[in-house]
Amino acid sequence: MRIFSSLAALLICSVVLSAMAADNMKAFPPAEEGMVRHVLHLVKQDDESACKVQLIVGKIMQVDEGNRYFFSGKIEDEAIDGWGFPRYNVSTLGSMAGTLMAIDPNAPKVNRFIALGGEAYLISYNSRLPIVVYAPEGAEVRYRLWRAEPESKVIEAG
Repeated sequence: MRIFSSLAALLICSVVLSAMAADNMKAFPPAEEGMVRHVLHLVKQDDESACKVQLIVGKIMQVDEGNRYFFSGKIEDEAIDGWGFPRYNVSTLGSMAGTLMAIDPNAPKVNRFIALGGEAYLISYNSRLPIVVYAPEGAEVRYRLWRAEPESKVIEAG
């Protein structure tokens, strides 16, 4: 009987959490033509203030191995009217640029993920809301989690 009660409670919690996630998604409209809506649901952490999420937008391209490449463009955030939730937009992946290292013209091309250039785009970790990124069709949205060390260190006066 006790197992049945535990299973029933677990099922109810699962249904409630699914309903809450679905309610949060009402704030995020479907993607416009030519765009794709990417959704990330984060797992609850003990100390979410010590975590950040890096958003990385780009696509797989055939390039040489020796040069570094990037796309022009940027991630922009906006608050959704009436909800206040953030959403992240990449209107276009601009032109691809790279370093100009001399490479053997006969060297084979490789598939590599080429991301937007510039500084890492870090946002606060918040497991209560989905992270929603609107990006052009053909673009890939990736993420990386960053965690602070648990202890801080003193900088000596000098």
